[in-house]
Amino acid sequence: MIEREQQEESLVIEGRNAVLEAIRAGKSIDKLYVLDGCQDGPVRTIVREAKKHDVVLNFVSKERLEQLSRTKKHQGVVACAAAYSYAEVEDMLKLAKEKGEDPFLILLDGIEDPHNLGAIIRTANLAGAHGVIIPKRRAVGLTATVAKTSAGAINYTPVAKVTNLVKTMDELKEKGLWFVCADMGGDVMYKTNLTGPIGLVIGNEGEGVGRLVRENCDFTASIPMMGDIDSLNASVAAGVLAYEIVRQRMMK
Repeated sequence: MIEREQQEESLVIEGRNAVLEAIRAGKSIDKLYVLDGCQDGPVRTIVREAKKHDVVLNFVSKERLEQLSRTKKHQGVVACAAAYSYAEVEDMLKLAKEKGEDPFLILLDGIEDPHNLGAIIRTANLAGAHGVIIPKRRAVGLTATVAKTSAGAINYTPVAKVTNLVKTMDELKEKGLWFVCADMGGDVMYKTNLTGPIGLVIGNEGEGVGRLVRENCDFTASIPMMGDIDSLNASVAAGVLAYEIVRQRMMK
């Protein structure tokens, strides 16, 4: 599902020279597909450059490459580039400092639906968050669908893609941020102090926040559920918690 969505909605780059130049030029490549077992010198160079730039590599069959290819002239390599450029986490902290505000970041642990990611970016912008952080692997990137669903917010709210969420959280903790994750077993959000420099962590649509990420959070917060089902859509949950953070900030 993720691969098909990204391939359909991303900029597809095919051919050895085109892919190599895109990587060397710093183009935001979400995924690189390489013919499994190919040992040609140019392909080995592409793989080496991809690893140097920490691009997600997938070694696939010829049949898979044919499915991904639009020109059918892929020469054993197909890259899916992001529709929009990614920012750096430092850009978000700088933005908060420029505004004279405590940093407010939203971290997404494996959001796979581009409509959810787009909606969360839109909410992040309206709630005054300084940026959204997503992982490089097992998550949707900045596709055209994400951009469209964000209703333009993607042009104003920085989105960073990181290799390891836990490591990124540790680095941000050293800079004064603390983290709260959405979890049904947590304290009710109205009873949780959500002020100060904060990172709000939202989990995967089906499995929620992963164990390692959850254990690295300082608190867990739950949204009161009054109905007959026990969970909210990921983007709705992000919106509810983000605006509880807004409410508490305004009450200070």
